[in-house]
Amino acid sequence: MQLTHYNINFSKRSFPITLVCDNVTNAPNIGSLFRISDAFGVEKFILCGDHIPLGRKMTKTSRATEKSVDYDMAQSASEVIESLKNKGFQIISLEITDTSKPIHNFKFSAKKPIALVIGDENFGVSDTILNMSDAVIHIDMFGQNSSMNVVQATNIVLYEITKQLL
Repeated sequence: MQLTHYNINFSKRSFPITLVCDNVTNAPNIGSLFRISDAFGVEKFILCGDHIPLGRKMTKTSRATEKSVDYDMAQSASEVIESLKNKGFQIISLEITDTSKPIHNFKFSAKKPIALVIGDENFGVSDTILNMSDAVIHIDMFGQNSSMNVVQATNIVLYEITKQLL
């Protein structure tokens, strides 16, 4: 028998993960990021940039999780990262670079809270943020395309982080 929202008894848990969006502005993507932040027990969700849409298009995909996920909005992602770094967070950016490490070879540490930075749908994580990061990771891909949707990539990374932190 397939279970529904009403008869699934997952144990509720949160992880020391703050998801920082560096200029993610697509409303359905933001709604989906709320939803997966809830699903993976993300402690805090921070949307950074101008004109972040939190209207009807976002709420349609979030399925009301914006009401249960602790979130903030900020103008400057670099100021948010600097503040988190000063609070002892390890800053990990998800981006393909010439020095990024494949996620399957990366060991996430439970010794410090994690700030996972994801980037703009078209341009990725900014160079400023990449330079502030303690680590830059990527997901190995085997097709012709060199990128995937920010939501799908974030799903993969949050699954790997929470799996390692369990």
